Amino acid sequence: GGVKRNSGIELLRILSMLVIIAHHYVVNSGVLGIIDQQNTVTSSSVFAMLFGWGGKTGINCFVLITGYFMCTSNITMRKFLKLLGEIEFYRVVIYLLFVCSGYQPFDVASFIKTILPVKDISTVFTSAYLVFFLFIPFLNILIHGMNKKQHLKLMGLLVGVYSIWGSLGFNVSFNYVTWFSVLYVIAAYIRLYPLPCFEKKNLWATLSVASIIISWASVVALMFVAQKMGRTLSWSYFFVNDCNKALALITGLCTFMFFKNLHFYSKSINAISAASFGVLLIHANSDVMRQWLWKDVLNNVGIYGTDIMIIHAFLAVIGIYVICTVIDMLRIKFIERPLLAHFY
Repeated sequence: GGVKRNSGIELLRILSMLVIIAHHYVVNSGVLGIIDQQNTVTSSSVFAMLFGWGGKTGINCFVLITGYFMCTSNITMRKFLKLLGEIEFYRVVIYLLFVCSGYQPFDVASFIKTILPVKDISTVFTSAYLVFFLFIPFLNILIHGMNKKQHLKLMGLLVGVYSIWGSLGFNVSFNYVTWFSVLYVIAAYIRLYPLPCFEKKNLWATLSVASIIISWASVVALMFVAQKMGRTLSWSYFFVNDCNKALALITGLCTFMFFKNLHFYSKSINAISAASFGVLLIHANSDVMRQWLWKDVLNNVGIYGTDIMIIHAFLAVIGIYVICTVIDMLRIKFIERPLLAHFY
């Protein structure tokens, strides 16, 4: 568009995606299962648990960014079709690649399941994000129909019910569409009512670092507690293992506030960031993709506990990010742009 997007926010999109891939490195690959099986605190298990800590925090950052931009703009059919087209493109193309290569057998049921844009709305990011997108125009009516005081009260109520209550260990059932709407209300408040403290870069830098350190400390501390209590070590993700958990929310918010205040412009960062959703759609495409990527190609479980694990983890995450970004940039250039130009 005409407005140059703040590259600070776009940089956060890139970092969030890297953190999400690192999370998948641990939880989608069987590594977490191995850690739970062995159930002992070792340097390997501590590294892996810290490496994979931030998946839900990354999702929070991602959705806060959406809310920040969308609360003052309109959802157009074009934007929705662009999102739907991207999701469908990767669903179908990756499925066909796996079928044609003989990696996955073709059957009608699995094909239909593949092309359905929305399946499980509970905690499947892509399905929920697509559905949430349709709620944005109505959320905007709510947000612009409230005054500042009402907005603050609604925000307090939502955070109290979903995050504080959920972090105290009570069962709060919700799906991602609900939670994304909560984040939307928060991001809209930040955008519409910019308090002086929202602009303090050093304050948010300090709070970001502090919240990340506290998150990591909670994971390590709970690993020892889990071992003592005879619980599985994956329980140590308690304060970060869902988007509504206190530390996942606070860390996401603080880092968002910090990066939003890094006012600078970089064409290349914005171009790389534009492909970040594609990175998610490719590497977390399906169970078949998870099997192929993390188990067959990268052999995470086999590498776990060896001397090269740390290098393997970082190279895997960066490698996946780079390759998927290149693929998505090509899709944008050769498929999305020509198609959108043709239809509009």
